[in-house]
Amino acid sequence: MIPELGHLALICALVFSLAQTFTPMWGVRQQSAAMMHAAVPLTLMVFLLTFVSFVFLEISFLQNDFSLVYAANNSNSLLPWYYKFSAVWGAHEGSMLLWVLILVGWSLAVAVLSGNLPTEVRAIVLSVQGALAVGFFLFILLTSNPFDRMLPFPAAEGSDLNPLLQDFGLIVHPPLLYMGYVGLSVAFSFAVAALILGRLDAEWARWLRPWTNVAWAFLTGGIALGSWWAYYELGWGGWWFWDPVENASLMPWLLGTALVHSLAVSEKRNMFKRWTLIMALFAFSLSLLGTFLVRSGVLTSVHAFASDPERGVFILLFLSIVIGSSLLLYGLRVKDLKASPGFVPVSRETALLINNVMFVLMCSVVLLGTLYPLVIDMFGLGSVSVGPPYFNLFAALIFTPLLLIMAPGQLMRWKRDSLGRIKWASAFAGVVSLVAALLLVFLLSPEFSPLLAVGAFISLWIVLHGLSDLRNQTQNADSFFAGLKRLSLSYWGMQLGHLGVAVCLVGVSFSTALTESRDLRMAPGDSFDLENYHFVLQEYRLVRGPNYSADEGVIEVTKNGRFVSEILPQKRHYTARSQTLTEAGISGNLWRDLVITMGEPLTDGTWAVNIQVKPFIRWVWYGAMFMAFGGLLAVADKRYHLGAVARDGEVKS
Repeated sequence: MIPELGHLALICALVFSLAQTFTPMWGVRQQSAAMMHAAVPLTLMVFLLTFVSFVFLEISFLQNDFSLVYAANNSNSLLPWYYKFSAVWGAHEGSMLLWVLILVGWSLAVAVLSGNLPTEVRAIVLSVQGALAVGFFLFILLTSNPFDRMLPFPAAEGSDLNPLLQDFGLIVHPPLLYMGYVGLSVAFSFAVAALILGRLDAEWARWLRPWTNVAWAFLTGGIALGSWWAYYELGWGGWWFWDPVENASLMPWLLGTALVHSLAVSEKRNMFKRWTLIMALFAFSLSLLGTFLVRSGVLTSVHAFASDPERGVFILLFLSIVIGSSLLLYGLRVKDLKASPGFVPVSRETALLINNVMFVLMCSVVLLGTLYPLVIDMFGLGSVSVGPPYFNLFAALIFTPLLLIMAPGQLMRWKRDSLGRIKWASAFAGVVSLVAALLLVFLLSPEFSPLLAVGAFISLWIVLHGLSDLRNQTQNADSFFAGLKRLSLSYWGMQLGHLGVAVCLVGVSFSTALTESRDLRMAPGDSFDLENYHFVLQEYRLVRGPNYSADEGVIEVTKNGRFVSEILPQKRHYTARSQTLTEAGISGNLWRDLVITMGEPLTDGTWAVNIQVKPFIRWVWYGAMFMAFGGLLAVADKRYHLGAVARDGEVKS
């Protein structure tokens, strides 16, 4: 009975989302305040019904209701309860229900927290959100119903959750990533509202900026957690593999980053209007493209959820409608946008424009590298592979000048500036960064590493320019600390975000250049030295988990005779799926990770073992977290409080 109630709630949510789509939009057309205000209670009803449906699916999983096809294929009675809970979104049908739940949750947040918006604007935004929800409700009900029964005979036992997903990462990574993915729908809806009403000004940018920042922060955190999950779960010791589905999450992040910066210009200088609109429309469109790639069966990936062409055709049709209609609206209304005030080549606007062009260029490179093999294969022109060398090359070519320009760009003034004003600050930062980078290379690497040198130089270049800007912002105050107090949270968010970029770059360049790895054949009692660490294999032993058994290595690590850690890599065998999984053993701190993985058993009680020492690897994720927190901190700025009206020139951000 519970699954039927969940299914019914989902159908009712579709009905109310149709009402949410048409009622407020018709109210705008007829100038009916009652119909426009109806958007809020309709949005609330859609959310409540979707939430009830999701809760009923959770109950079915926790109660081991294997009469549900979805539960029978993705759960098991021996699965720990917390994995049963997250197994709901561990495959296609449930993950789509989570997606639409988060979508209507964002809609509810807009309805509740945007009381300061003009009634027409809020009505259209919620109407567009409702239309997006209709598309996803139809997709779930027609092609991906998680409440389908296994009739006439239910399964006696479930097939179990994919062992790769039996991890804490599944509990937090997909919801966080979807919060970012789906949150970009709010930017999309605001852009559509601006086009319909012909209103795109500084106040519009001020309405949209906090929603975009929050979505971008969630997307940043979600991608970082996914990277961390792949790092420790797959056992390869890497943090990014340019997997097509990783790229699918990266592309909206790149455009979302461009949108965040473009909105800053639109709010501050009432400029980049067309650019901001296009970024808002395409950032969410790329989120839908990622959904198509994951669920259409057009690619093979450890992330891919589904391989049903029917689902792929539905999403492709929906994607075409969303992109086509929004671009048509843009083409019809963009001519009505007023011309922006001018600026000179040496200005903050120019730096941000270059920043945006670079992000769009990188997004285009990733899009081409991801889709090109699929297109070639689709037209029967052969099989090609676009791998890390392509992406790494273009990432270096694009991001290096981007980061070099980004640092002095934050020192520039709006509208007009001169290079002479910032040349001494940049010269000082350049000399100090160069000397310090060369010193670090000498101390950390036995031979010269260009990657290490460039990474260290650019990271220090960014940090020193940030400190210089901080000095400039506080120099007219009575004291340094008095100057710090008057800085806005939006400014601190910018500083923290840029610091995160520098920290992340240290992690990327240092770990790539300095990682040491060895493949060994080890029996109990064997030892090995790597990077001043002494590894001793104590024993291999058999351990049992709730739904698996594992061969576990016990490896003691010492340095200069002092105990460092005991590392326990495993080779797990999951009974229900007859699947074997490598579980890496990791001992980490701020400065390095020790990563050990077990390969295959050999002869005479020996196993193939891989040992890696990865310096600064965790800085990759620390930097990403700084960026995400910077985005959230900017939202706390008083300019974005309900009803707040900011004055031009109030803060620099």
